[in-house]
Amino acid sequence: MDVQERRKFVAEQVETLGEVEFALLAEACEVSEMTIRRDIETLEQAGALRRVLGGAISIGGTAQEPPFQLRASVAAEEKELIAHAVVDLLSSGETVVLDSGSTVLSVAREIRRRAITLTVVTPSVLVALELSDSDAINVHLLGGLLRSGELSLIGPDTVEQLNQFNCDTAVLGVAGIDLAGGISDYHRDEAYVKKAAIRAARRTIVAADHSKLGRSSLIKIAGLEEISVIVTDGSPRHPTLVEAQSRGVSVTAVQSKEEVSQ
Repeated sequence: MDVQERRKFVAEQVETLGEVEFALLAEACEVSEMTIRRDIETLEQAGALRRVLGGAISIGGTAQEPPFQLRASVAAEEKELIAHAVVDLLSSGETVVLDSGSTVLSVAREIRRRAITLTVVTPSVLVALELSDSDAINVHLLGGLLRSGELSLIGPDTVEQLNQFNCDTAVLGVAGIDLAGGISDYHRDEAYVKKAAIRAARRTIVAADHSKLGRSSLIKIAGLEEISVIVTDGSPRHPTLVEAQSRGVSVTAVQSKEEVSQ
């Protein structure tokens, strides 16, 4: 394909998929990644897409949120490792906001497994159910509008209730962590609940697998400087993590069993 055909193809892929990677586009078009980078720079200047680390996303980062079950099945082992590291940071007796999402649900499972004495405030029905039969944990399930599929509570009632709590820690899952965009999410009302969780807590732990690094989604939740800790399986040398640390954020990078044995 010629240059115009290739750029049309790239723009269509971004529009259809929401986000694409340089390497995959280069392979599909049988050109170098540098050529794809130049195409994307041109398309960005034309307002057709937005460039991010390693690829491009549709304008405004409006990629559709993958279904919960699909997200839960992706990087399951990594999420378990992240959950283990997050719970290591919690202390008995704390009041903790546990966000919705597949990664934070893994955190809830690890909390239940260890039977840590906590008070948990959550907008997630799935998190509440996971912890409901633990004698060590008091669960406050927030009210609001129920999101089907996610089984999370959203809306002004949820935010207002969160504003009434004084919590030690908020544990959040996010759709992206980006140098310019900070932490972000696909869904506006979910993002408002996450913002309220940050306000309600003295520290914020962001639990995110490596795929979220360098990505920006539709709604900005907070700047990097508003985060206390990032727990991830990404490389600590990733530019986003390096920048976060320069802004005072503590980074905990977990390793898989395979990585540890190498």
